[in-house]
Amino acid sequence: MPGGRLTSEDRQRIAAGLAEGLGYAELGRRLGRPASTIMREVTRNGGPEGYRAERAEEDTATRARRARKAQPVAPAVPDSGYGRDPEAVQGFMETFTAMLAQSGLPKMEARVLAAIFTTDDGSLTAADLVQRLRVSAASVSHAVGFLEQQGLVRRERVPGERRERYVTDDEIWLRSLLGAAEMNETLAGMARQGADVLGTDTPAGARFASSAELFVIIGQSMRELLERCRQHLDAQKAERET
Repeated sequence: MPGGRLTSEDRQRIAAGLAEGLGYAELGRRLGRPASTIMREVTRNGGPEGYRAERAEEDTATRARRARKAQPVAPAVPDSGYGRDPEAVQGFMETFTAMLAQSGLPKMEARVLAAIFTTDDGSLTAADLVQRLRVSAASVSHAVGFLEQQGLVRRERVPGERRERYVTDDEIWLRSLLGAAEMNETLAGMARQGADVLGTDTPAGARFASSAELFVIIGQSMRELLERCRQHLDAQKAERET
């Protein structure tokens, strides 16, 4: 960790900064630490609303004791021959996983997606995930099922084998945004229905009508943005193929 481990004083300053409404970037600047370090510290210890310096200190010490006793140690993430720093990669994966969880993904699903997305070929088998994450095959299967429903991973059969690989690609965020756009359109329709049922000349009906207008504007903007993103990705793909 840049600058050494966080001290009790650092945690007091983080707690005070969160109470002031400061973001991770500003807290990191004041403490001379990367914003990712602050984000990981806060996420692990109650989140922005529940972070308490004393409790964070105690919980960190407890986790450290458990980690020293834990056997076997999880294998390092392979560097695929690129000479990467294993500790830096592992630290990034933890931060990336925490960010995914903070954005709404369940913890196990976030761990699985982070593990797959940080591989160079964007794919892992169930056995790979069990070994890397030290979890059960059932946990992996449940997480993959959820991610598949969200369009974040897909299954591919390994040629000549019965095994499946769980695969992701450069377009997962585009598909995620497309799903959000479709949900937004559903909300717009529901809001219009609410306005009709309740009556637009009533306070409740007017509220639904206003919401419908907002959803329509957001939906149109998202569709236009998604089209530009699609064109950008297609141009990148064409460049790689030439």
